[in-house]
Amino acid sequence: MTAKSAAVAPADVPVAAKLEALLTLQHLDSQLDEIRRVRGDLPEEVSDLEDEIAGYEVRVKKFDEDIQGLNDFIKSRKQASKDAETLIKKYDEQQQNVRNNREFEAIAKEIELQRLEIQIADKKIKESQYQIDVKNAEISGTKSKLDERRKDLDTKKSELDTIISENEEEERAIMAQREEATKPVEDRLLTAYTRIRGNVRNGLAVVLVRRDACGGCFNTVPPQRQADIISHKKIIVCEHCGRILADVEVRTA
Repeated sequence: MTAKSAAVAPADVPVAAKLEALLTLQHLDSQLDEIRRVRGDLPEEVSDLEDEIAGYEVRVKKFDEDIQGLNDFIKSRKQASKDAETLIKKYDEQQQNVRNNREFEAIAKEIELQRLEIQIADKKIKESQYQIDVKNAEISGTKSKLDERRKDLDTKKSELDTIISENEEEERAIMAQREEATKPVEDRLLTAYTRIRGNVRNGLAVVLVRRDACGGCFNTVPPQRQADIISHKKIIVCEHCGRILADVEVRTA
């Protein structure tokens, strides 16, 4: 029989062993909580800064695209104005060889239309140039904020990296112990443990009964219930807070 087949399935592990494993798991998770508590809000702050920087970068890119579009539009309007000037010269030459007033007036009307086209083009160019100036000012302000946020991010990342490096070896060792501690516990119980931890403020999902009270919410645990807990025949939870009651602490004289 191989070692793998000889291993006891979590469902066949005695309740007492499961409770002991859960207590160990809780102790290890509390150590991890403390390590992560030292980091404070730094991970979230780093993430928020990265998101903010990404937003500023997208904004600058959008402004650059808008400015490129405006420059292309200005270029087209300048070309339109140049084309209109060429037509005016052409019409001026044609006016010199008209045969009657009707042809003269028709050409004069075309010249007027081209001059109007030049005026409109000039107006559009000025409006577009104004928009470019506004967007350049926006880019300057956004890039200034971007530089500040990047500096803030570098500082926060440096602080976080220092804290992580200081505790990296310890955290890795605890994680290895944690993996071992979960082996005697079936997935259903681990899921319940994780859910309870997520629902309580201090992360304590498994506690002892101390001085006749739940070690998590401090509500009184009746004597008969304490006797059931001591027997280790089944998993018992606090009827007030839902935490797993692993054992009853023995009072010393």
